[in-house]
Amino acid sequence: MESEPLLSAADKSWCADPDFNSLERAPRTGSYSSTASSGGGALLQGDVRAPNLEEANGNADESLYVNQAVVFIEDAIQYRSIDHRVDQNSLQLYRWWYSDPCQWIINVTIFVNLALAFVEKPSSLTLTSDVRYRKAAWEPPCGLTEGIELVTFLLFIADLSVKSYLFGWTEFMKNKWLLGYFLALSVSFADWTVSLCFMCREGVRIRRLLRPFFLLQNSSLMKKTLKCIKRTLPEMGSVMLLLALHLCLFTMFGMLLFAHAKDSKVDVEWSRYFRNLPDSLTTLLVLLTTANNPDGDLMTSVLFGCFLQKSVQASLLRRRLGIRAAFEVLAFYRVVASPSREETACVDCETFIKVLEKVKLDAYCKMAIIEQAKRSAGGVLSAERFQKIFDELDKDPVRQHPPRPVYQSRCLQILQILGSHRYFDYLGNVVALANLLSICVVLMIDAEKSGSDRDDFSLGAINCFFILYYVLEMALKMFSLGIKNYVSYTSNIFDGVLTLILLVLQICTFAIYSFPRPDWKPDMQGLLSLWEMVRLVNMFIVFRFLRIIPNIKVMALVAGTVLDLVKNLRAFAGILLVVYYVFAIIGIDLFKGAIPNPRNTSSSGEAPGNETLSCGSFEQLEYWPNNFDDFAAALVTLWDVMVVNNWQVFLDAYSRYSSPYRQQTAALAQSQQVEYHMTVQLMFREDLEEPTDEELLDRLHHHPHLHLSR
Repeated sequence: MESEPLLSAADKSWCADPDFNSLERAPRTGSYSSTASSGGGALLQGDVRAPNLEEANGNADESLYVNQAVVFIEDAIQYRSIDHRVDQNSLQLYRWWYSDPCQWIINVTIFVNLALAFVEKPSSLTLTSDVRYRKAAWEPPCGLTEGIELVTFLLFIADLSVKSYLFGWTEFMKNKWLLGYFLALSVSFADWTVSLCFMCREGVRIRRLLRPFFLLQNSSLMKKTLKCIKRTLPEMGSVMLLLALHLCLFTMFGMLLFAHAKDSKVDVEWSRYFRNLPDSLTTLLVLLTTANNPDGDLMTSVLFGCFLQKSVQASLLRRRLGIRAAFEVLAFYRVVASPSREETACVDCETFIKVLEKVKLDAYCKMAIIEQAKRSAGGVLSAERFQKIFDELDKDPVRQHPPRPVYQSRCLQILQILGSHRYFDYLGNVVALANLLSICVVLMIDAEKSGSDRDDFSLGAINCFFILYYVLEMALKMFSLGIKNYVSYTSNIFDGVLTLILLVLQICTFAIYSFPRPDWKPDMQGLLSLWEMVRLVNMFIVFRFLRIIPNIKVMALVAGTVLDLVKNLRAFAGILLVVYYVFAIIGIDLFKGAIPNPRNTSSSGEAPGNETLSCGSFEQLEYWPNNFDDFAAALVTLWDVMVVNNWQVFLDAYSRYSSPYRQQTAALAQSQQVEYHMTVQLMFREDLEEPTDEELLDRLHHHPHLHLSR
């Protein structure tokens, strides 16, 4: 990307006009030369600019430059915008507001605000959503949820106020998210006032539809995801147009092939699937969205690459811009602090390390960056080197485990070697497999037996033996590795927690039903019967068998990939949550009470016995719990629709019970586009376009609060 020259040679002074349009410049009393790859200088004193280098040098404040660099680096790490105020007080407020405690409070506030939908009328506090058995739910008194909601509004107002101050009025008016934040709060508060005026009996609450916006605006990843989705709309539109043409074309073929005939015996397809255009389109759409049709996967594969590349590219640009801003600040401070030095733009390693120590960053990554900085020749960092050392952010750490304990006794040393040897882990896997097989054999033998004929003794004795081995294995590993080293392995934590749970359950079983014996068939005592407690133990044993996954390389690779995918699905999951929330609220407003209790009505399609019900219908499949009578039930219904689990059945039922023109629109799942960040940068680095030095400087020159000199 080529850019226009930022400043002419005559304008390259330490004092640049904040609006970059002033005709009067300060005399050039100090400057330094730099190439496009070596960077430049900046004078940052909030909105105050010194007229020349000498005055700037006299008023230089090391803490200000250090704090500016710290904030810019933290912005780069978190992929945040750097277009905020950079004076001392604003930087302190910025770091405090974006600290973990403050952001935790904001996140909890958003969660509480969203969770109110489960308690508000219609309340989800029922044992079942089945219209046949559902009883009246508890409804909160007027003012209870409204009071909680008011507290969340006040915290949102505080959040908006701080962000508006930090970014400034000009940036606030340009930022669509902040303007939307203000508008959503205003409408929500007005709607909240209306609710109180009507004593919480109003028909529609508009603010419920606006609640997901508070989640969106607080997540930079989700906002970036939406932006990338918007950029891929042309590609999505072309694929959707192709599918629409495909659907319409074959709808016409279907209506022509299965036209209405005089003979009713050959009119079955017409009457069931192609009676009219809406029925024909619905029939072909059902076929298109079934699991056996590959078109959905085709659209996903077409969109995934474009979305992912643009998303990672945007992340790379934002990170590079923040790091370059930090370099410009520190490079200028170096010249201001020591005017006698050479004019080449660079940063002292000592100053950089001082800055990095204040940056909120994982300890392993911070140490790796410091080590890279110390290796720089001459004790200085150029702009290119400054960017390069932050590539450590994209690397996974190699976890260091605490040292093992040292024993003097020869016997204890031998025991330590046995407990820490990899063959001991293999033995544990074999024992876990044997335990699983023994449970399967006993369950197969007792599958057809009644409760009185079941052999509880065999299964109880088997469980006692294996649980005893698990406890001894855990104790030996703790002895061999030490407590700190033992808990440093995730697999050991998994084994240890499940072993403790099994031990507690087994002790409870002994305390209630005594030790296993051949006639071990006591009556139920306490909350769980003997068989139920044994089943609970067996379920945890089966779950514990997953410990073999890390020991099989292929399975470990697949499991690790799945876990990394889940971690990077946060942004997509957030977008999906917003879609669910909005559609659930709309569904409640449109279809609350649409599905009647079959015991009280005799609507079309219902009958006293299943023999008269249409096969595959809503009533025959007994989908009665899938409705929009409360928020929780609406979420489950939308999930069934999203995974195309007989969505046409819901469409048919709601069109019959409400109106054929008020059909529920399915919450279509977005293509499984993954918002990758952090280590995924390395995976796609070859396909990414590095932002040029001119582009970064051009962006910095248009920073509303950062005033560059060239």
